[in-house]
Amino acid sequence: MSINAAGLKIFLSCKPCDMRKSIEGLATLVQTQLQMDPFEKCLYVFCNRNCDKCKILHWSNNGWWLYYRKLSQGVFRWKFHENKLVLEVSEQQFRWLLDGLSMDQPSAHKPVKQRIIL
Repeated sequence: MSINAAGLKIFLSCKPCDMRKSIEGLATLVQTQLQMDPFEKCLYVFCNRNCDKCKILHWSNNGWWLYYRKLSQGVFRWKFHENKLVLEVSEQQFRWLLDGLSMDQPSAHKPVKQRIIL
């Protein structure tokens, strides 16, 4: 299953999260620890200390979505920060993270500017 993040801001919690928290617990965490509005059109993404579980909280018009992913092997390449509470990432960085890649991928191939056929 893929998550449609088009047009949404994506925020990663920079602190490990207790994965026993459900919707109300995560929404409260967004308000109190991240000091953000959980009802915004955003994805709030949380990871456990071992980086093998991830929860994504999203408010949609009249109710909550809670996505949960537990990896069978490997870990999410999550970067916890001592000095930050939350990190905003692009949709591409979010996809890389869910695919097991680092969010700091080197840039893709540069676009070709020369339009000459030999």
